[in-house]
Amino acid sequence: MPHRLAWIAVALSGFITVAAGAFGAHGLEGRIPHALLKAFETAVRYQAWHTLACLGILVWQQITDVPGQRLVLGLWAAGMLLFSGSLYLLVLTGTRAMGMVTPVGGVLLMLGWLALGWCAWRAQRVFTNVTSDGQARRNQPKKRSLRGCK
Repeated sequence: MPHRLAWIAVALSGFITVAAGAFGAHGLEGRIPHALLKAFETAVRYQAWHTLACLGILVWQQITDVPGQRLVLGLWAAGMLLFSGSLYLLVLTGTRAMGMVTPVGGVLLMLGWLALGWCAWRAQRVFTNVTSDGQARRNQPKKRSLRGCK
């Protein structure tokens, strides 16, 4: 996904998170069973945390490119869509079949966190060189601008 589209996707996910949270708190409370409201709140919470995590990855990409950053974003985006999206649909439509998709989304979210750990490990290898006298030297990170976001 091109960088600009990733920023737009994260902004849209943040918007949906706030809107869904408000809808759950003000539109669903008292109208659906407590267990379904809890499922909806879980979907909002997971989407919120992973939206913020995606934002962190996008900021990290502004500093430097490390192999795997896009993989992390892709896993988290797919995980949010399947995990939170299936819970939203389960609560709003009553379609129980959507509940079978939720664990797949959860696994994708977990794989994203493992991929982030791999990225962090790779980042150390990318940034550290050994000089001719055997000393470790840190590379300067690549600097980028947010182009238009001042």
